[in-house]
Amino acid sequence: MIKILLLEDDFLYKESIKEFLEELDFVVDDFDNGEDALNAIFETKYDLLLLDIRVPKIDGFSLVKYVRESNIDTPIIILTSLTDIKDLSHGYTLGCNDYIRKPFDMIELKHRIEQQIKNYFQSNEDCITLQFGYKFNIKKMVLSVDNVIVELSQKELELVAFLVQNRGFFVSIESLHENVWENKEISYADIRMCIKRVREKTNNNFIVTKRFLGYKIEK
Repeated sequence: MIKILLLEDDFLYKESIKEFLEELDFVVDDFDNGEDALNAIFETKYDLLLLDIRVPKIDGFSLVKYVRESNIDTPIIILTSLTDIKDLSHGYTLGCNDYIRKPFDMIELKHRIEQQIKNYFQSNEDCITLQFGYKFNIKKMVLSVDNVIVELSQKELELVAFLVQNRGFFVSIESLHENVWENKEISYADIRMCIKRVREKTNNNFIVTKRFLGYKIEK
């Protein structure tokens, strides 16, 4: 599922956009002020940000600035009634990916979103091809298959990332405990359960097991 953050302070407009996107099977978290939206961005991994400019507490331009200065490269589409070219240039300079001017047709919004997601997740840069059609983007920490993102928890992604970095070689459970769980107090049963969850979300043979050797993801 693609997860989108929507920042819009006009209640009816926000609700109509959210309802439309949810009908397209997007998951949408909506906010009416920039402060709450910024907190959510740092707490949750979103696949796309839809930001209005004129909103309370933190305006959309400042939000773009904070996000990019934090090295978050999630695609950003600005929703705005502003038409001045200086405003548009300012947004692009700060790091937004696209603008859509109000009022707009929802179908146009759909196409803009799909294009940004395609550009972001189908980039071959830092993307490693694995078995069964899976691809893992090391930089963005995204696992996908047939251009669909596999929804994994943060720890599951860290596990996959470590196995991908060591693909083709078995990694012991002790090494996983040390490198992925940083030697924190956790049982090996919990580590095996994490591996089991990844298999359930991917393919039963995505992570290979061999007794006495450990786990690996094939090249």
